[in-house]
Amino acid sequence: MSSPKKVVLAYSGGLDTSIILKWLETEYGCEVVTFTADLGQGEELEPARKKAELLGVKPENIYIEDLREEFVRDFVFPMFRANALYEGQYLLGTSIARPLIAKRLVEIAEATGADAVAHGATGKGNDQVRFELAAYALNPGIRVIAPWREWSLTSRTKLLAFAEENQIPIAKDKRGEAPFSVDANLLHTSSEGKVLEDPSEEAPEYVYQRTVSPESAPNTPEYVEIGFERGDAVSIDGEKLSPAELLTRLNVLGGRHGIGRIDLVEGRFVGMKSRGVYETPGGTILLAAHRGIESITLDRGAAHLKDELMPRYAELIYNGFWFSPEREMLQALIDTSQEHVEGTTRLKLYKGMASVVGRSSPKSLYSEQHVTFEDDAGAYDQKDAAGFIKINALRLRLLGMRARR
Repeated sequence: MSSPKKVVLAYSGGLDTSIILKWLETEYGCEVVTFTADLGQGEELEPARKKAELLGVKPENIYIEDLREEFVRDFVFPMFRANALYEGQYLLGTSIARPLIAKRLVEIAEATGADAVAHGATGKGNDQVRFELAAYALNPGIRVIAPWREWSLTSRTKLLAFAEENQIPIAKDKRGEAPFSVDANLLHTSSEGKVLEDPSEEAPEYVYQRTVSPESAPNTPEYVEIGFERGDAVSIDGEKLSPAELLTRLNVLGGRHGIGRIDLVEGRFVGMKSRGVYETPGGTILLAAHRGIESITLDRGAAHLKDELMPRYAELIYNGFWFSPEREMLQALIDTSQEHVEGTTRLKLYKGMASVVGRSSPKSLYSEQHVTFEDDAGAYDQKDAAGFIKINALRLRLLGMRARR
């Protein structure tokens, strides 16, 4: 395969992607375009621009974009309409960010005439799959370069030596072994590796970055009301907010009450198990609130079908199939279910818990007249239940009769 002439690199400005930038230039002799996405990771991104310029990238080839609103509106919110959890716990914070990054990589490649894109994901993880499946779905002819699967820089020592040989600045704390690796965006932080590799050992408190420990959280609960329209959160305590503004505020609320911590051993798509520590304070509140408003607005059959489909939907996102037809088909079904999911959920935030304590909706299916223990004024004839039970019991009675024979 011929060498690419121009490559768009997913660039963070950190040591690894800076090494990749220089490696692409030396290995392929190609021009490099850098793309840095602001997904709400909480870091200043201008240093990435300065680092790229220092490494010789032309100013017109440096792309830094604020994608926070698109991220929450077009990726996080559709996923939350499904109440998606991978393996029953993981809110898919890293997984849902990758298709958006890949989308912009492909779009920038087309805009700049690049014939390849590159990423810094390793050959052991899920992200390589997510980036590349998305890229190929959006541009079947694009070439994807994954340096970690190609180069001989297989140790931290070799990486640092390459950096020094090529005059790549190395932060002092990067000269030693980092205690763990971190991925962050507006939805979550993910910490893996090093001090977390033994799943029998409790994660040290310094791993957590967005949340106080539940033990240190306030001793007084805080109440919050979240408003919904067509399944999406639109307001907090009556104040209308954009998707990114809303999630940002929920992160602050959840963080100070120690909400959204999980310590998970998960099954990676590539086959191995890995241990991750995740913080999703705003997302954890949002999930509880969404299920709360669905509890009074979704029909039982629709709600149960959604719950049956959710693990499949979550697995598709985790495995990198956001742009697959099956995910889009499931999304259409999920979105149809959200037509009447509107109203307000009230939650109590306290010591690591986000508990639903109230819910109201103009589209509510809850009828106090039907469920009351007081006089229901003829709304429900309890005698009807006898026939209902007999019909449903018929096959069980026949089975029981056969067993007795």
